[in-house]
Amino acid sequence: MHWYNDVYLLSEIRYVIPPQRHGGLDKAILGQRHRVYQQALAEHPARWSRQTRNWQPVGSVWLNPDKETVGTHEGKALKAA
Repeated sequence: MHWYNDVYLLSEIRYVIPPQRHGGLDKAILGQRHRVYQQALAEHPARWSRQTRNWQPVGSVWLNPDKETVGTHEGKALKAA
């Protein structure tokens, strides 16, 4: 549990660990990542074939979503197969 909760960067919450998200630190971390990516894009535009990663904080996240909705992507509900 220690590794998952305190080390593993969760993609569902934009690659921060749960204690950072619960403590409100995710906004500062994601803001810094956005600035780094924007600087890299400005300095080396040929390395980027599309936009940089979305580093905006995510809204609500469920550990066990209901069977019909398995999550959201870009604000749209994703349905179970």
